[in-house]
Amino acid sequence: MKATPIDSSIVSEKIQASGLKSIGRASIREIRSLINDIEQASGEKFIRMEMGIPGLPAAAIGIEAEKKALDGGCASFYPDIQGIPELKSEISRFVKLFLDLDVDASGCLPCTGSTSGSFVTFMVAGRMNPDKDTVLFLDPGFPVHKQQLNVLGIKHRSLDVYNYRGEKLREPLEAILKEGNISCILYSNPNNPTWICFTDTELRIIGELATKYDVIVMEDLAYFTMDFRKDYSIPGQPPFQPSVGKYTDNYILLISSSKAFSYAGQRVGMIAISNALFEREVPTLSRFFTQTKFGRAMVFGSAYAVSAGVTHSSQYGLAALLKATNDATYRFIDDVRVYGRRAHVMKQYFLDNGFYIVYDKDEDEPIADGFYFTVAYPGMDGIALIEELLYYGISAISLANTGSERLEGIRACVSLVPDERLPELKERLQVFHENHPPS
Repeated sequence: MKATPIDSSIVSEKIQASGLKSIGRASIREIRSLINDIEQASGEKFIRMEMGIPGLPAAAIGIEAEKKALDGGCASFYPDIQGIPELKSEISRFVKLFLDLDVDASGCLPCTGSTSGSFVTFMVAGRMNPDKDTVLFLDPGFPVHKQQLNVLGIKHRSLDVYNYRGEKLREPLEAILKEGNISCILYSNPNNPTWICFTDTELRIIGELATKYDVIVMEDLAYFTMDFRKDYSIPGQPPFQPSVGKYTDNYILLISSSKAFSYAGQRVGMIAISNALFEREVPTLSRFFTQTKFGRAMVFGSAYAVSAGVTHSSQYGLAALLKATNDATYRFIDDVRVYGRRAHVMKQYFLDNGFYIVYDKDEDEPIADGFYFTVAYPGMDGIALIEELLYYGISAISLANTGSERLEGIRACVSLVPDERLPELKERLQVFHENHPPS
């Protein structure tokens, strides 16, 4: 057996000192902290694949717009909770030009990152009907969404879509909705952690059933247009980013600036509420809010309670980014395509060294190369694999934390693996494979 790239005694010592009962079930932040400790003690740098954060510089257009707004004095007064008019207008344009959906500016709201957008939406959409006390996740998904519901005291359940792609999704989804207790459905598209993308067939099924059973669909578009198999980059021209909004009026879009514009540090995202849902009267919301119109409860109820407005300068920065994108003077997709190219190389390294892709297809089509991918190694479950890879200077997270039933799998993020370190990843995987020959 070859020696591991990281001194095994150091790794074992730091695992013991971490106090974590299971490395594979630790949170992303806990794993990050452990790896930082191992790096400091060993002097060796990990191939960091645990954190889903951008690996590119923030878009300069937004930074310059923020500077101008700050110089103009915006920091001295509160922003409107509903969002500055320029931003609301550009969000509405953005949704039309890239999703081909008509959403009035009144229903376009800034949020302090799309994760905050889901939180304020759960507060309203999850409390519309006392009999509908549960949120359904089409999993795998982002673990923090479930944490938010635990904080709010709202129940949730999960449907792993691995075995239910295409028309197969209808039966299990309708079986759950028939029970009558689901208020909302949430999924990400492209998906974190698997990078699967729902097809039009699947989105139609979700939309039709959401209308039939009066359920709100929360569509998390954190990785907007980053299915690189198609070119969604030309504003106002097909193909458009696929959306459930084509098939139901019961939708809310959560759109992030963190990945598309590498603007994660400014914590500014977008909520787009369908016109019909924004204007909907929901008398039972009076249990929690002074407003009974859905949209006004979102603005003056939940959003006000959570943040009392999104950072003023960040709103100007995002407005400028959206305007440049809408006007086709800035193509963010050209910057982020590097993630797809990198994923293609990294996945091949894993495949060459005995691993296999877990979530591998969208119906009959291989998944795109993008921000994430999932792998497994024969003879190991994901929890054991996460810990074992630490000795080889490779970090990731287990699918066990994401609502996935594929407990053999792990999620790898490509964003923080620079091209110059790809040969190092290849070498470490080769050593791992040599030390763990297939049985």
